[in-house]
Amino acid sequence: MARITLPAPESLDPDQRRVYDKIVSGRRGKIQGPLRAALHNAELADRWQALGELLRYNTTLTPRQSELAILVTGRACRSPFEWYAHRLEAERVGIEAQTIEALLAETPPAGLSADDAVVVQVAVELNRFNSITDATYADALARLGERKLVELTALVGYYTMVAMTLNAHEIPLPEGVSPAFPLPQREIT
Repeated sequence: MARITLPAPESLDPDQRRVYDKIVSGRRGKIQGPLRAALHNAELADRWQALGELLRYNTTLTPRQSELAILVTGRACRSPFEWYAHRLEAERVGIEAQTIEALLAETPPAGLSADDAVVVQVAVELNRFNSITDATYADALARLGERKLVELTALVGYYTMVAMTLNAHEIPLPEGVSPAFPLPQREIT
């Protein structure tokens, strides 16, 4: 159960309803996850959904590269909802089961292309160190170029915000779905 009320469509004020309608009629097709909480502030939800749409669908990263980085971030941030939602997306864009399982186990996936491997390494380092080593940065810059590297960094930062929101408010998984791992606050002693 969520720690926060999740506004139902019929209870939304006109500003919230405008944002809700924009989200469900857009590429997402539905509202789930952190945007359900963000609707408490319509302007925040609107700007959030626009940034998310840009970073998820309108960068030079391939869908595969985006999902690899999102899975690394969801796992590193220990966000069961983010992992659940993007595991499905990763499968949809053709990421192999063994790669997904390696990311879940937080081990380097075998058999990635050099470009995909550097995407994973950048995401791992950003999540682990809040920065990127000189060697990884040079490799990423050579393989991806400046624009894609900037977009990748923004994507990881955005999905860190998503994970924090999901975790803090305990946005629930769909009925009948078991988490791949516990929320971090369930492990705090």
